Amino acid sequence: MGRRVVITGQGTINPLGPDVAHTLNAMATGVCGIGPLDIADVDRLMINIGGQVYGFDPTRYFPKQKLPLYDRFTQFALIAAAEAMGQAGLEITDELAEESGVILGTAGGGLQTQDENYRAVYQQGKNRVHPFVVPRLMHSSAASHLSMVHGLRGPCYTVSTACASSNHAMGQAFHLIRGGGASVVLTGGSESMLSFGGIKAWEGLRVMSKDGCRPFCASRNGMVQGEGAAVFVFEEYEQARARGADILAEVAGFAMNSDAADIVMPNQKSAARAMRGALRDARMGVDEVGYLNAHGTGTTANDKVETAAIREVFGGDADNLMVSSTKSMHGHLIGGTGAVELLACIAALRDGMIAPTINYHTPDPACDLDVVPNTARQHRVTATLSNAFAFGGLNAVIALRKT
Repeated sequence: MGRRVVITGQGTINPLGPDVAHTLNAMATGVCGIGPLDIADVDRLMINIGGQVYGFDPTRYFPKQKLPLYDRFTQFALIAAAEAMGQAGLEITDELAEESGVILGTAGGGLQTQDENYRAVYQQGKNRVHPFVVPRLMHSSAASHLSMVHGLRGPCYTVSTACASSNHAMGQAFHLIRGGGASVVLTGGSESMLSFGGIKAWEGLRVMSKDGCRPFCASRNGMVQGEGAAVFVFEEYEQARARGADILAEVAGFAMNSDAADIVMPNQKSAARAMRGALRDARMGVDEVGYLNAHGTGTTANDKVETAAIREVFGGDADNLMVSSTKSMHGHLIGGTGAVELLACIAALRDGMIAPTINYHTPDPACDLDVVPNTARQHRVTATLSNAFAFGGLNAVIALRKT
């Protein structure tokens, strides 16, 4: 089985709040972080809502001389990582630095920088761009800056697998520590695609809602994009216990696979296979899982297929399983979404707080699960799953266990 892996720190900034405490309070009270977009040329968009981090001022967090190096997605990652490292209380010695790494997920990388500089060159006719454009827009930029800020000299890289990026990144961090390749990994995901170019591209897919995210509801009509980051400290269990760390949860299992079928349509059999794989890896029975954070995008196809996959895996136990989509509150953070959703899984294990699926109005017979409609619950659970099913048929499922 290899070494045990636990979570000793968590941090976030997302549409529900600037940190973990505000985010979990928002989830517990069913707050909706989705609203009108405040971006350039929003009047030229058909979709003008999103889960935006409103009023974000990077100068509150970073010295002005550093800002030319940081795209918005990097800023979010640095803020979330600082909170996670602060909670973990790790002292990064020279020895530990070489055993500590960073694995982050993102789908768009420095898309804000790309969008701004396309405007400068093509719209405004400028012939030069800032010398740091390439370092800002690299998908690996956030991971590199986290390694530099925290002095982590072990493996450092970025995973980009669309909507499954965060779960793939965290799964790789889990494998790296379990296999002895690292003792500590900063992992999670970050995304900031709420720009004119980003939204306009997604509009072409015709999967976006104009009026809100309603996962599993019969009236659902599409997904809503969000932005933000969540970062966690994954740590080898014996090291964490020896230093007296507050262990938030154990990463018990992970599985990933590919549909090898369609570039956009989800696949029930592959989704079910990924969930089974995570349970098998965790040596966890379906009757042990009390809460499942669903991919739950709010599209007609995803929610129906995911429901069928959950019923295929859990059988009769699916009737006793609480399933919710927190995307209804914070939107779909694409490459960062699995990381923010893991916060809800940890809260379920630590505090018994089961985050709701808000905006749920009309039951859909094809989505006949307990989706924790509209109101959070208090319920003791000892194991959770978190699903991520991405375009391209890329599936990644994480299993957590209470310690």
